Amino acid sequence: MTKFTKNKSEKDIIITIKRLGINGEGIGYYKKKIIFIPGALPGEVVVAKIIDRHPHYLEGELVRIKEKSPDRVAFPKGVDPAVGGLELAHLSYPKQLEFKQHLILESLRKYHPRDYIKYKVKKTIPAPNDWHYRNKAQYQIEFNKGKSKLGLYAPNSRRLIDLPEMPTQTKETQKTEREIKKLIDKLHIRIADFRRHNDGIKTIVVRQSQATGEIQVTLITIGKKIRDLKLLASQIMKLPNVVSVFQNETQWQNPQVWGNKTIKLLGKSHIIEEMLGKKFKLSPRAFFQLNPEQTSTLYSEALKYLDLTPDQTLIDAYAGVGTLGILASDQVRQVIGIESIPEAVIDAQENCHLNHVRNAEYIQGNVEKLLPELKNQGVPIDALIVDPPRTGLSKKLIKTLLEVKPETFVYVSCNPATLAKDLVLLSEAYDVRVIQPVDMMPQTPRWEGVTKLVLRKNKYVK
Repeated sequence: MTKFTKNKSEKDIIITIKRLGINGEGIGYYKKKIIFIPGALPGEVVVAKIIDRHPHYLEGELVRIKEKSPDRVAFPKGVDPAVGGLELAHLSYPKQLEFKQHLILESLRKYHPRDYIKYKVKKTIPAPNDWHYRNKAQYQIEFNKGKSKLGLYAPNSRRLIDLPEMPTQTKETQKTEREIKKLIDKLHIRIADFRRHNDGIKTIVVRQSQATGEIQVTLITIGKKIRDLKLLASQIMKLPNVVSVFQNETQWQNPQVWGNKTIKLLGKSHIIEEMLGKKFKLSPRAFFQLNPEQTSTLYSEALKYLDLTPDQTLIDAYAGVGTLGILASDQVRQVIGIESIPEAVIDAQENCHLNHVRNAEYIQGNVEKLLPELKNQGVPIDALIVDPPRTGLSKKLIKTLLEVKPETFVYVSCNPATLAKDLVLLSEAYDVRVIQPVDMMPQTPRWEGVTKLVLRKNKYVK
């Protein structure tokens, strides 16, 4: 994984690595200042260069390893180590699992919510497959110096890394990406040029259903009218397992990959994924976990810790396409899902019909506003499940939860830091019974976990 700095003025320094940072980088000290060195492991003695200096820390670059960790494994061949999504690929998988348990423990120590030392933090549940698990590929395409390139941007840059092979991606999605690139080249379809701000295809998204093998393709474009785009779509439809091609339109000034307007060019409106005996329609922008095998484990753990009973009403907050609520519908009297994105609410309602679920209702709006309204309408809020984005729960929502006080709830988190921070406020009224890390994204420092909270019966101070 050796990578050399362009800054020739900095001399080589020798650093002993003490631990891993939250992004998987090695951490050591140089002249009493912390230094972050990607690719270095705890216990290693490395030669590094300082590539950036900040008031309170340094950024380093690995030059070579003088003393190697016994936990180091070979980095995948043929892949540029600068690409994101493989930050832990040089660390043995058992140690990756330990690291992810350590992440939540460190976050709890940092924010120290009430009685955090007593929390039961379980060992990380390993993924069934630690390679080739991602069933959705989202590759950027560009044309420069007379040739096209398809892959991912290096972190924090516009340097596109060509990716003939991405070892965390399923082989079928990768193959489809490369075949689409060949068709774009063959048909001379315009590729977006960010340097000149010319219209064209910017991103190719390929998602495959694990259950059916069906592949859904979305071409994200700058501009709507791209010459011969329908012709390209017709050729893509001939590729193995492809059942639909969509176009999503965005603009250069949009910082997000996806734009707001998606139209179907050819094929089916949805692909079908299955999870724990239920089926789910997935439109191109519908959120679904990238590791479908391990998602079954994550959701099974969440449902287990809810301890649902047939007489309960379950509130499914941040409901998305209704996955968790529909999975729980057989165990409760009623499910009410709350989701802010209108398209997702429509998908959730359709998924209820698909699974013949008659005791679930999905409504569009903000959780912090709708929860008190539901309680005022006499809806019993017995159990709650939340699965927020990485930013965690808003303070307004936490205040609402402390007022509404569901007896028990499960917090599905994808960020140990925001989870620990939220628990500081939630622990005013709730006891944390267990935190179960689940490894959804092997070879990366990304974390996912399930936390069970139970309302304390004694009074608490607001």
